[in-house]
Amino acid sequence: MRFCSPVIALASLFALMQAPLTSQAAGEKKLEVFSWWTSGGEAAALNALFDTYKNQYPGVEIINATVAGGGGSAARPVLQTRLAGGNPPDTWQSHPGWELLGQYVEPGYCEPITELYTSNGWDKAFPKDLVGLMTKDGKTYAVLAGVHRGNDLWFNKKLLEKNGITVGDKLSMDEFFADCDKLKAAGIPALGVGDSGIWASAQLFENTLLGVVGGQGWTDLFAGKMKWDDPKVKEAMKDFAKMQEYLNPDHSALSWDQAIGALIEGKVAFSSMGDWADGEFIKANKKENVDFGWVSHPGTDGSFIIVADGFTLAKGAPHKDAAIAWLKSIGSKEAQEAFNPLKGSIPARTDVDKSKFDAYHQWSMKSFASATLVPSCVHGEAAPAAFQQALNDAVTAFIVDKNVDNFANALVQAAKESESNK
Repeated sequence: MRFCSPVIALASLFALMQAPLTSQAAGEKKLEVFSWWTSGGEAAALNALFDTYKNQYPGVEIINATVAGGGGSAARPVLQTRLAGGNPPDTWQSHPGWELLGQYVEPGYCEPITELYTSNGWDKAFPKDLVGLMTKDGKTYAVLAGVHRGNDLWFNKKLLEKNGITVGDKLSMDEFFADCDKLKAAGIPALGVGDSGIWASAQLFENTLLGVVGGQGWTDLFAGKMKWDDPKVKEAMKDFAKMQEYLNPDHSALSWDQAIGALIEGKVAFSSMGDWADGEFIKANKKENVDFGWVSHPGTDGSFIIVADGFTLAKGAPHKDAAIAWLKSIGSKEAQEAFNPLKGSIPARTDVDKSKFDAYHQWSMKSFASATLVPSCVHGEAAPAAFQQALNDAVTAFIVDKNVDNFANALVQAAKESESNK
């Protein structure tokens, strides 16, 4: 199984009409933007993109076509229906890697925007490896608004202090479970999860898996060099099973952001979630290292799970000029500096003013620059959609039966099927 062999082709010149709002766009003055950013922090960050766009290209009515559901769990099926039916939005949110290239580029739903990279200097501003994850046959198909770190463990600092728990710069799995036991003895759910969308528990497993196999093991897993029934994978599955003993009892009824809300309110102590959670703390006016803190998910210090957010140009976009202007706006320093402090992500551009970012973002930027970068499976970057769905299904079953062999065998089979379908 070779899933995430990186597509690192350099962007090449591609002729693309890129004039700003002229003719068609100026007459229609509309732009439909499709995303799944609906939580408090997400909506605030999306509005920052809209405000920047309106300042740079005034007079356009933005149609905010959001569909609620973390990770795009509800949005992507709606989008696929629209694309298959020939009714595309002008632009839509996509993760790079397999999701973008397999689900949207290969069926011909996107137009390349390679020329924007050369004409706007993005080929120098964006890391080549990230651009490579959006490039196929020398043509690039999206621009990133920001880069999230998926393997963060957030905590309510005051609640931990009240229970005599201090978290240092790193946290081992043994230390984490010792803290969980102390909290459980005090009657406090240690680990807050909101898996009404099962992807949140799948991400908890993804983070735990990385903590056991490490960055190289992660690469080997998705390249087929390590099997999904490897002893290290099974060790991670056992740790994941143990974590279920410390969850909030209402986890299946909550969304991911409601689980972060429970952490903010002191109802749970920890939550393993990507740094879009930081946007919820910001929205709630909570103070870094006073109300909340963070550390790498146990065992994952030195690794960075990439969950990047980009936007496309639809083939046959109803408002093409406005959509191209939107992509140019997203790629600008102004938009990256306005969006990412609210979203929790770091800018995809490497030339922004870092002084405009808070302590968490500074920490994440430092991690991004020095850590082993690995793509997320749960968020569609490391593996095809069929394997991503198989992982969600296997996690759902495992939460019920805790059967490690069944879990491992399901993923072994899913990997074989993905390989045979290539």
